[in-house]
Amino acid sequence: MDKKFLNEGPLGKNCGYISKYDKTLLFPIPREMQRKKLGISEEETPFNGFDLLNSYELSWLNDKGKPLVTIGRFVLPAHSPALIESKSLKLYLNSLNNTRFSDLESVKEVIQKDLSEAAGAEVKVEIFELEDYHISINSSLPGENLDSLDIEIDTYNVNSDLLSISDEICDETLNSNLLKSNCLVTGQPDWGSVVIHYQGHKINRENLLKYIISFRSHNEFHEHCVERIFCDIMKQCRPNMLTVYAKYTRRGGLDINPLRTTETDLHPAYIRLVRQ
Repeated sequence: MDKKFLNEGPLGKNCGYISKYDKTLLFPIPREMQRKKLGISEEETPFNGFDLLNSYELSWLNDKGKPLVTIGRFVLPAHSPALIESKSLKLYLNSLNNTRFSDLESVKEVIQKDLSEAAGAEVKVEIFELEDYHISINSSLPGENLDSLDIEIDTYNVNSDLLSISDEICDETLNSNLLKSNCLVTGQPDWGSVVIHYQGHKINRENLLKYIISFRSHNEFHEHCVERIFCDIMKQCRPNMLTVYAKYTRRGGLDINPLRTTETDLHPAYIRLVRQ
C-alpha cells in the first residue's frame, strides 16, 4: 500500500480533539490498493462480505444540551470502493460529542450519510440506547478451537506454504484466538480471534494454526488480513465453500470484525467476545 497516501491520514499523528461535528475527519482508503497485492481485480472479487464495526463511545448532546451515551453498529459492504480508516472514524465520532441533535434518528441519518459517502456504498447504521443493547458476551467462538494443539513454530511472517490438505472430504468450522497482526502504519499490535468454516478437502489443523500464528509480525489492516487468509486458503486448499471472519479487540472504543465468504446469504455475526 502507498505509504505516501497513508501519511495523509491521521494514523501515527498527534491529532487534536475536535468535539464539533466535522465529516471531513473521515479518511477513506481504497480497497483496491491492497487487493492488487492479492491478485484481486476490481471487476472480479472472489468473495462477498462486510466489515462490522462496533462503537462503544458514541455520544452527543440533545437539543437542551444534555449528553446522551449510546452504542453504534456500522456494517460496510466488502464491495464498497473504500474502507474507512479506524482512527479517522473515532475522530469523526468524537466530533459529535458537543454537537446538538434533536433526536437519535437525526444522529443516525447524519452518520449513515457520511459513512456511505466515505465508503462509496451504502453503510448500515444502528444506534442503541444502553438499555436496548441486548447482546451476550461469549467466551468461545463457533466450531472447534485449535489453540490447544501442541505445535512447534518459529515462523512469524505470513507463510501460506504452511497450509496443506488431505484426501478426506469434510465440512467443518475451526477457530483460534491466536491471531495477531500489526498496524500497517504505526506497527502497534492488533489482537483478534478468527473463525474458518469450509467444505472440501480436510485442512491440516496443525499447519492451519501455524499459518494463523505466522501473521504475528505481519503489518496489515484488519480487513486486509482477513482477505489474505481467505485468498491463501482458497489458493492452497481449494475448498468448495469458505467463510473467514475475525473479531478484533477494540481500540479507542471501536472493534472491527471483517467477514469474507463465498456464500451469498450474509448474516452479520453479532457475537461479542470476552476480549471485546
